[in-house]
Amino acid sequence: MDGSSPVLLDGDEWQAYFRGFKRSAFRLEVHQTYTMPAEAQTVRDFLAGASRPEGFNASWHRTIRGHAAAGRTMTRAKIVRRPLTPYSRYLFEWCIPGNVAAGEDYQIVDLMDQPNLGLPDQDFWLFDEATVVHLNYRPDGTQINRELIQNPDISKYLAWRDLALESAVPFSAYRT
Repeated sequence: MDGSSPVLLDGDEWQAYFRGFKRSAFRLEVHQTYTMPAEAQTVRDFLAGASRPEGFNASWHRTIRGHAAAGRTMTRAKIVRRPLTPYSRYLFEWCIPGNVAAGEDYQIVDLMDQPNLGLPDQDFWLFDEATVVHLNYRPDGTQINRELIQNPDISKYLAWRDLALESAVPFSAYRT
C-alpha cells in the first residue's frame, strides 16, 4: 500500500474502534492543550470558575464501564509538563476523575524530573496491541485528523506504551 493516501477515520467509523476492541485500548496523550470544538463551552465554564455539570461526560463513562465490566482495559498515559496549562487543569479537575471512577486506568507521566524519556511527540491509540491510530494536531491543539496506520511497527508502539507506563504514576497518586 506504499504511496496510497492515508486512511482517515471519522464519525461512526472512528467510534467503531471503541465499540469493537476485544482486550485493550491504550492512549498516549502528549499535547498540553487540545482545542476540541465539542469541549469549547465546558472549558470556558471551567476557566470561569463554574461547577462541573451534573452528568458531565456520562456517555464516555458508560463506554468505559461497559468495557471494564466485560474485562477489557482502557489505559491512558498523559504526558504532563509543568506548569500545567489551563487545559490540563480542566482535565485534572473535570475530566480525569470521572474517567478513573468509571474504570479507566489513567496514568500521569510528569516530564519535570525525566525530560528525555524518548517518548514520541505523537498522540495515538493502540487497540488490542495490534491496531494503531494517530491523532494529529496543530500546534494550538486543534485536531487535524485521525489516521489509521497501515502496517505499523507494533513493537515500537508497545515499547512506547511500556516506557510511558513504567515512567508514570497513577492519577490519584499524582494529585496528592
